[in-house]
Amino acid sequence: MQPYRYHVFVCDQQKPEGVPCCSARGSRKVVDALRGEVAAQGLADQVQITLCGSLGLCERGPNIVVYPEGVWYSGVSANDVPELVRSHFANGNPVERLANPDVQAVRAEIESNKSKMQAAMKAADAAGALPDELAQTIRGFQDSRAVLTAIELEAFTAVVDGASAAQAAAKMGTDPRATEMLLNALAALGLLAKHNGTFHITPVSARYFVAGSPDDSRAATMHTAHLWHRWSTLTDCVREGTAITRREPREVDDRWTRPFIAAMHRNARERTPHVVRAIGTAGVRRMLDVGGGSGAYSIAFAEASAELHAEVLDRPEVLDIAQGHIDRAGLAGRVTTRVGDLRTDGFGAGFDLVLVSAICHMLGPEENCDLLRRCRHALAPGGRVVIQDFILEEDKTAPKMAALFSLNMLVGTERGASYNEREYAEWLGEAGFRDVSHIRLPGPSGLMVGRVP
Repeated sequence: MQPYRYHVFVCDQQKPEGVPCCSARGSRKVVDALRGEVAAQGLADQVQITLCGSLGLCERGPNIVVYPEGVWYSGVSANDVPELVRSHFANGNPVERLANPDVQAVRAEIESNKSKMQAAMKAADAAGALPDELAQTIRGFQDSRAVLTAIELEAFTAVVDGASAAQAAAKMGTDPRATEMLLNALAALGLLAKHNGTFHITPVSARYFVAGSPDDSRAATMHTAHLWHRWSTLTDCVREGTAITRREPREVDDRWTRPFIAAMHRNARERTPHVVRAIGTAGVRRMLDVGGGSGAYSIAFAEASAELHAEVLDRPEVLDIAQGHIDRAGLAGRVTTRVGDLRTDGFGAGFDLVLVSAICHMLGPEENCDLLRRCRHALAPGGRVVIQDFILEEDKTAPKMAALFSLNMLVGTERGASYNEREYAEWLGEAGFRDVSHIRLPGPSGLMVGRVP
């Protein structure tokens, strides 16, 4: 069976710095160029491009293998791609100048490199060196901090039209020497390009980190910058068993609230199609969105059903942001807001659906039981409560993101954590819900659903 005319394997192996590999020689640029050129020449339904691990010709990368012929290409650059696609994929003529014609020589080189790699790994293991992946995980904060600092200082906007380090520093109000060090690091991370001393924006940075871009994510990413300071207290939090620098809602100012809600809105926009599809709108006329933040879920449900009216309950400063999203969606008549405290207030009555999204992880077990009891009282007979949150597996070691997020709650809340299905089911049962179910969704979070008898 051959579902595609050509299957193209491109090595994108990443190895420690200083070790020859295709990734260090620009394989990702070649992949991007291949995908673009294949599409441009109308061959997307005939050519499948797959990234793969080392092909063994590390000193001569980037390396590509094209099947069904089994042609091995080495030293391919993005500039070679138009010719490669036109000649080989469109017309069936391999590009001889890039091909490796001597099969035995290729095999011998691969075996030699394999032996060198195995010897190096054996020597590192004998010396007790940390495995590369573990070492990279430990140092991962360095990459993160460089990017977050660049966003805080508007470094990407400063070089959007091309700038030297001194010119960027003048725009950013920073030290020229230190600015150059930061920009060099960003270039090493692939978020900037540097040519003859001038820094330029890259496509990914231009899309997400420049003021005014359609997908500007700076405000949302600033929430992560704020989390940095909390996570630096993790050691003391583990000793104490709770957050040592948490803020109560009344203490949170606009500098924290807006980035937080922006981050939640970005996440919610990605999740809303899955949630609405899983829950449906049949029989739902009144919906309450507890701690609804930006109103993204209420907006999505209202857009899915013309008969549905939603109410977003949250703090006044959050509802000001939500109202802007509601107005822009043209739903001011069907999505309303109500000031309330989800920890203590009653929620009213007669709702067909109560959504509790990204709330339970902030609270301790007793608080969640109380919250779900109040949700139960707000629902009409046959109504449903839907909890969207990270749902851990039984032993709480997976999914990884949920386990790490539990630490995020440790450093930021008094009793919050990620919970597993059994805990949610117990709380829902104690609150009077029946027909409790767990709906798995694509991505890191899932749904727990309970129905009023």
